[in-house]
Amino acid sequence: MAVEITRLFDFPYYQLENYSLEKAFISKASGTWQSITTQEYINQANQISRGLIKLGINPNDKIAVISSTNRTEWNICDIGILQTGAQNVPIYPTISSEDYEYVLNHSESIYCIVSDKEVLDKVNAIKKNTLLKDVFTFDDIKGEKSWKEILELGKDESTQNIVEDRKNNVKEGDLATLIYTSGTTGRPKGVMLSHKNIVTNVLNSEKRVPLDYGNSKGLSFLPICHIFERMILYLYQYCGVSIYFAESIEKLSENAQEIKPQVMTAVPRLYEKIYDKIILKGETLTGVKKGLFFWAVNLGLRYEPNGANGWWYEKQLGLARKLIFSKWQAALGGELKLMVSGSAALQPRLTRVFAAAGMPIMEGYGLTETSPVISVNDQREKGFKIGTVGKVIDDVEVKIIETGEIIVKGPNVMLGYYKDPERTANVLKDGYFYTGDKGEFDNEGFLKITGRTKEMFKTSGGKYVVPPLLEGELKQSLFIEQVMVIGEGEKMPAAFIQPNFEFMKEWIHHKHLDIGTSNKEIIASDIVKNRIQEEVDKCNKNFGKWEQIKRFELTPDVWSLEDGHLTPTMKMKRKVIKEIYKDLYDKIYSK
Repeated sequence: MAVEITRLFDFPYYQLENYSLEKAFISKASGTWQSITTQEYINQANQISRGLIKLGINPNDKIAVISSTNRTEWNICDIGILQTGAQNVPIYPTISSEDYEYVLNHSESIYCIVSDKEVLDKVNAIKKNTLLKDVFTFDDIKGEKSWKEILELGKDESTQNIVEDRKNNVKEGDLATLIYTSGTTGRPKGVMLSHKNIVTNVLNSEKRVPLDYGNSKGLSFLPICHIFERMILYLYQYCGVSIYFAESIEKLSENAQEIKPQVMTAVPRLYEKIYDKIILKGETLTGVKKGLFFWAVNLGLRYEPNGANGWWYEKQLGLARKLIFSKWQAALGGELKLMVSGSAALQPRLTRVFAAAGMPIMEGYGLTETSPVISVNDQREKGFKIGTVGKVIDDVEVKIIETGEIIVKGPNVMLGYYKDPERTANVLKDGYFYTGDKGEFDNEGFLKITGRTKEMFKTSGGKYVVPPLLEGELKQSLFIEQVMVIGEGEKMPAAFIQPNFEFMKEWIHHKHLDIGTSNKEIIASDIVKNRIQEEVDKCNKNFGKWEQIKRFELTPDVWSLEDGHLTPTMKMKRKVIKEIYKDLYDKIYSK
């Protein structure tokens, strides 16, 4: 009987029936790629289920999983947990011990599985303040309980009938997971997603992803605790894609060259870094080589889909791909056919140049609360439009209400926030989820995001400013890595700008400028300030006078997750950044 997918743990069985991969999941250990088959994946997931039942796990119990990297073991445990009727609570590895304590207590998790000693130490620091009975580890750590102990407990196959009974009792509308959003303000919210929420999102998103089913390789490195990458991994399983886990973001290019993937997903920040590195490399070229390189880049920055630039442009593009862009492709394995972007706005220049290079990035839109995909571009059948997040996927309804806010209805919309009926009622009304994002549809049905309702502010003159629009424009500059527009209740908009220090250092060297290369020396330089001013002036031309950035201050440090500037999904923590740079804020507005 054909496998019908209604619950998340149906995906491995569907894959077994349709593709039965020799290499379902592949992780690197001790310098070699180690794979498991689809059958081994299922066998080990069943072992985990039997082991957990022996440990006393009941339906609706919560088990937290915290991993610093994506790895095969995570997926085995995920299916093993879900088959018992319990819920998997993935937690960002990079949050503080205090936040670990909050999430573990709020979710009432009774077991926790962690990847390595660093995460283990953070959990152990607060374990006594939680309901945790035990902590297991993926890495072999002396004196600690290994996840293999759960596998060992589940070796006895005679109890598989209990697992089957548990599976049969899990309905599609049942809670599958609690995902704690990395919120830019306040405590994380526990988003309740059902099996149906995520399964329908996978099946409806799959229609937008052109893959060679059963023969493709995907490279995974975005945190699996985020619903974007997790949904993608279920989608890969459904499409028979062999999933390779990158060792780290730093080793992404090296791993890509080893495995030659056809597809990968990333957040805009990563695509920006890849692009910046390519441009820096181009800057080191000389003579004809350099001229050809930047001819190709400038050609790419004018790219339009579906041959809209005419035959002469396409002829030049063919030559640029052969001479220059083929080397870009080689840096990521040479076989990349598709990249997907989500989580934040992608700069149009990146969409253009990577598509021109033959590695198109399909930008989508969604939220944790929508499991996550609402819309996504598709390079086939004229479904790809630069500057938009594509067309809405099947079975999902999107409306733009009078205020410009995007509201969404569909089987992918969350059950609500865990233990928080008040917050749930604020965002779920008459079956619609109020996203907090502003958008508009164009005449071809493509959705464009125009800002966040919560991020808009009024100046003291009563004029509205939409920071993300200004920030997106400014971040197109190679000189600017991060920018935050400020000015709520003040007389004018201004900005904190973190220069792209890596690019700046190359630029200073290239121009033979008499400027030091420490971050503090760079931001103190009038030459640098004037150069950034040029970028701000260029940006301001696209906005009304009341919106234009009148002043800016450069920040000396690189904004990071570790120092509290960014969330785990690389979004800015606006309140935190404003507090960190209070002295700069006062400097701007005291004049």
